[in-house]
Amino acid sequence: MNAANDRFARAIARFDAANAEDPNREAADGRLHAKELLYAERMTAMLARFAPDASEVLRLAARCQHIQRWKIPRTDYPTTRVGYQKWRLRLREFHADLASAILREAGYDDTTIGRVRSLIRKEALKADPEAQALEDVVDLVFLESYLEEFVATHPAYDEAKFADILRKTARKMSARGREAALTLASPPAPLLPVIRKAMADHGPQNALG
Repeated sequence: MNAANDRFARAIARFDAANAEDPNREAADGRLHAKELLYAERMTAMLARFAPDASEVLRLAARCQHIQRWKIPRTDYPTTRVGYQKWRLRLREFHADLASAILREAGYDDTTIGRVRSLIRKEALKADPEAQALEDVVDLVFLESYLEEFVATHPAYDEAKFADILRKTARKMSARGREAALTLASPPAPLLPVIRKAMADHGPQNALG
């Protein structure tokens, strides 16, 4: 293993060790997993499917997107839109700071660390192709692995509410990402009609037909 590969492997191992501390568990493939470690593995797997030639910085950012997210729970903030936005902003800084420290320990330079930070913080989302690719992967993982649970845990939401949430998700995605939502991701079959409609409703110029 050369020095660059060794550095990458060290960073991934440290990201995973940090996420393995998650006290929350999620069942998958017949066993229980640390929730954020499973999420990180799903992000890596989806990135490999969506962008197999992704750069090293994009692969790093995907693996630490939610690093130790449980340490800043949503319940620490008011149950309002403003509270939600403050929580998300705090999380981005927390993830970026923790990832930066791990990358520095693994031997990465300031330029690479700054680039990973930028991706985690979703800077220049529409203008930066890698930031947009990361957002697409985030949304594809949500549709494939978490939408069903989200629906089940929000029984008060009607179909119109879910459709609105999915349209907002579609607006964050690129045209290629919206296409992948229907051709690459594998969401539960009962949810496909509403996902298909949301992707098409993004706008006539972006409709998938």
